[in-house]
Amino acid sequence: MPDKHWFLYLVRCNNGHLYTGITTDVERRFSEHCSGKGAKFLRGKGPLQLVFQQQAGDQSEALKTEARIKKMSKAGKEALIKSGAS
Repeated sequence: MPDKHWFLYLVRCNNGHLYTGITTDVERRFSEHCSGKGAKFLRGKGPLQLVFQQQAGDQSEALKTEARIKKMSKAGKEALIKSGAS
Protein backbone atom coordinates (compact mmCIF):
# COMPACT_ATOMS: atom_id res chain seq x y z
CA MET A 1 0.00 0.00 0.00
CA PRO A 2 1.53 3.35 -0.99
CA ASP A 3 2.21 6.04 1.60
CA LYS A 4 -0.41 8.73 2.08
CA HIS A 5 0.28 12.15 0.67
CA TRP A 6 1.50 14.55 3.33
CA PHE A 7 1.18 18.33 3.35
CA LEU A 8 3.13 21.13 4.97
CA TYR A 9 1.10 24.09 6.19
CA LEU A 10 1.59 27.43 7.93
CA VAL A 11 -0.97 29.09 10.20
CA ARG A 12 -0.84 32.76 11.21
CA CYS A 13 -1.97 33.61 14.75
CA ASN A 14 -3.70 36.86 15.72
CA ASN A 15 -0.39 38.11 17.15
CA GLY A 16 1.40 37.54 13.82
CA HIS A 17 3.31 34.42 14.85
CA LEU A 18 3.54 31.63 12.30
CA TYR A 19 3.01 27.97 13.16
CA THR A 20 4.40 25.27 10.86
CA GLY A 21 2.94 21.77 10.76
CA ILE A 22 2.40 18.67 8.64
CA THR A 23 -0.67 16.52 8.10
CA THR A 24 -2.40 14.22 5.66
CA ASP A 25 -5.57 16.37 5.75
CA VAL A 26 -5.03 20.13 5.95
CA GLU A 27 -8.73 21.03 6.25
CA ARG A 28 -9.28 18.62 9.15
CA ARG A 29 -6.10 19.68 10.95
CA PHE A 30 -6.83 23.40 10.58
CA SER A 31 -10.33 22.79 11.95
CA GLU A 32 -8.77 21.02 14.95
CA HIS A 33 -6.47 23.98 15.55
CA CYS A 34 -9.39 26.42 15.36
CA SER A 35 -11.42 24.40 17.87
CA GLY A 36 -8.53 24.21 20.37
CA LYS A 37 -7.83 20.52 19.77
CA GLY A 38 -4.55 21.04 17.91
CA ALA A 39 -1.14 22.20 19.05
CA LYS A 40 -0.93 23.98 22.42
CA PHE A 41 1.10 26.72 20.70
CA LEU A 42 -2.04 27.92 18.91
CA ARG A 43 -4.52 27.78 21.79
CA GLY A 44 -5.91 31.20 22.68
CA LYS A 45 -4.17 32.86 19.74
CA GLY A 46 -7.13 33.00 17.35
CA PRO A 47 -8.55 33.86 15.06
CA LEU A 48 -6.22 31.67 13.04
CA GLN A 49 -5.55 31.99 9.34
CA LEU A 50 -4.26 29.21 7.08
CA VAL A 51 -1.72 31.11 4.97
CA PHE A 52 0.23 28.38 3.17
CA GLN A 53 -0.02 24.73 2.20
CA GLN A 54 1.89 22.50 -0.18
CA GLN A 55 2.20 18.80 -0.86
CA ALA A 56 5.28 17.40 0.87
CA GLY A 57 5.59 13.81 -0.39
CA ASP A 58 5.63 10.96 2.12
CA GLN A 59 5.82 11.35 5.90
CA SER A 60 9.62 11.22 5.98
CA GLU A 61 9.94 13.96 3.37
CA ALA A 62 7.27 16.04 5.12
CA LEU A 63 9.14 15.81 8.44
CA LYS A 64 12.38 16.92 6.80
CA THR A 65 10.66 19.84 5.08
CA GLU A 66 8.91 20.85 8.31
CA ALA A 67 12.23 20.88 10.20
CA ARG A 68 13.82 23.01 7.47
CA ILE A 69 10.93 25.53 7.49
CA LYS A 70 10.90 25.75 11.30
CA LYS A 71 14.57 26.79 11.21
CA MET A 72 13.84 29.63 8.77
CA SER A 73 13.59 33.23 9.91
CA LYS A 74 10.17 34.86 9.95
CA ALA A 75 11.20 36.85 6.87
CA GLY A 76 12.03 33.59 5.11
CA LYS A 77 8.65 32.13 6.02
CA GLU A 78 6.89 35.29 4.82
CA ALA A 79 8.75 35.01 1.49
CA LEU A 80 7.64 31.38 1.21
CA ILE A 81 4.04 32.42 1.84
CA LYS A 82 4.27 35.16 -0.80
CA SER A 83 5.79 32.81 -3.36
CA GLY A 84 3.12 30.15 -3.12
CA ALA A 85 0.15 31.09 -0.98
CA SER A 86 -2.54 28.42 -0.80
